[in-house]
Amino acid sequence: MIKIHSVESLGTFDGPGVRMVLFLQGCNFKCLYCANPDTIDITGESKLYDYEELMKLARSQRPFFGKKGGITMSGGEPLMQAKAIIPYFKLLKDEGFNTCLDTNGSYLNDSVKELLRYTDLVLLDFKEINDEAHKKITGMTNLPTLKFANYLQEINKPTWARYVLVPGYTDNENDLHKLGQFLQPMDNVQKIEIQPYHKLGKHKYKSLGWEYQLEDVEQNTAEQLIKAKDIFQLYIKEVIVN
Repeated sequence: MIKIHSVESLGTFDGPGVRMVLFLQGCNFKCLYCANPDTIDITGESKLYDYEELMKLARSQRPFFGKKGGITMSGGEPLMQAKAIIPYFKLLKDEGFNTCLDTNGSYLNDSVKELLRYTDLVLLDFKEINDEAHKKITGMTNLPTLKFANYLQEINKPTWARYVLVPGYTDNENDLHKLGQFLQPMDNVQKIEIQPYHKLGKHKYKSLGWEYQLEDVEQNTAEQLIKAKDIFQLYIKEVIVN
């Protein structure tokens, strides 16, 4: 059984092609800009799905996947439920589905390592390369994420790096260079996706009784996004802005 907050059909932003995206309940980070704050609390509103129910969903959407599409586990933080996901990913691979994990990379245990054997692609969310800035944004250190990234390189697991560009928080040019330099020698990192900052999830904070702390932060200008892209392109061949 997997604890899932919601299911998105025909997703196009969470991996290659058209995908079914499962947003799992529970996250150990509390990012200031989180667009899905209702997925953070592990006891939050969600549903337990059994594997056959999830396989039926996958099969029903398969005609839309084409050659590249498939299933993406997102969140929340899916690796909190790594042990529960393993049987599902095994079933998916047995039927030839493409599998993808969207993760903050803060867990690396035996269950995670086994799950990665049945994972075709990892979307690794880097919040900040500077640890103090990372703690300010997420409440957690970035050391487990960096360790996870190194492990993905070690096992040569195809990876897309993802980075939310938040004005005044994650757009320090020196830090962007440092992240590019960290990723540059990793042949398994196929590209980096810059995700512009937005406030689409802000309304959810009020319903949760939380204060949205980035109220005064404006969305990115085109110049800010171009500058970040230019920096990352010094180190990574493919850089896109979502």
